[in-house]
Amino acid sequence: MSERAQAVAVVRIDESQVRVTEYRFAPQAETGWHRHEYDYVVVPLTSGRLLLEQPDGSSRAAELRLHEPYARRAGVEHNVVNDNAFELAFLEIELLR
Repeated sequence: MSERAQAVAVVRIDESQVRVTEYRFAPQAETGWHRHEYDYVVVPLTSGRLLLEQPDGSSRAAELRLHEPYARRAGVEHNVVNDNAFELAFLEIELLR
């Protein structure tokens, strides 16, 4: 089990077609391992770098830019870590078909 702090997730909208969750990460906080069940869009509320840990043991960096969204398909599995010395936040919008 990781000794990192956990990101704080607050569900802002939970409807039949869409769920919007706000994630806030203290420095070095993580989501914990998870697999996305739905297609999703991420809208950064801050700019910064994420560390994405992969199931095969590898990791990669991803740069978030304030208000520049990106989309991913269902099935993505990872642990997301705030790789900054400051708080990082984004909205995750899941498309619940």
